[in-house]
Amino acid sequence: MGISTADQGTHILLVGTNEGQTRQMEFDLQEAGYHPVVASSAKAGLALAIEGNPALIVVDRLLGGESGLALCQTLRGQGVKSPIVLLMAKDSLEDRVACLECGADDYFLKPFRADTFLKIVQLYLQSTPGEVEHLRFGDLTLDLENRHALRGDRVIDLTMKEFELLKYMMEHPREVLPREQILENVWGYDFVGESNVIEVYVRYLRLKIDGEDDKRLIQTVRGVGYVLRES
Repeated sequence: MGISTADQGTHILLVGTNEGQTRQMEFDLQEAGYHPVVASSAKAGLALAIEGNPALIVVDRLLGGESGLALCQTLRGQGVKSPIVLLMAKDSLEDRVACLECGADDYFLKPFRADTFLKIVQLYLQSTPGEVEHLRFGDLTLDLENRHALRGDRVIDLTMKEFELLKYMMEHPREVLPREQILENVWGYDFVGESNVIEVYVRYLRLKIDGEDDKRLIQTVRGVGYVLRES
């Protein structure tokens, strides 16, 4: 499949009621060297997430009458910090916003191929040894070890994807970054057709890092992309 083998024992929690889909994901993860654990309900998924501290949680939005969105909210409310990828059937703006608001880090569209599924898993589990502890731009600091930002004295919690997007922009300050470049380097896989997923994440980043008295740091370059600079 072109995917490097994972470290044996990497614990990934799959929460879904579609037995065929879940079994296939479980098989694909095992073949890649991961250790998947399956929960067939939101209740079971919540218990396993709290007890097992998985490296990654994959949640189907449709859980046989239960809501995957509600489960994500509950997981975050219970203090679960593991990255969460939500499986969705639609890619509308409303769906993407709902994904972020429930506490998920990213989403993945169904149906999907095994190799593309494993790529996004690998993206979330890859380590970055030897990197610096902090990135700074103006009064904005990104704590790479604890994976949160600071604007002045204000601590800002970030989802996994918000963190990766802000990290990439802070690694390229004052450089205009085209949307395609951001997709390739932050998401690491190709989107099918047009998608304004970057706009959605930029919107949420701005809401988090820009206070009432702060200068807006993420600037839009119309028709091109985004740039991190002081206005």
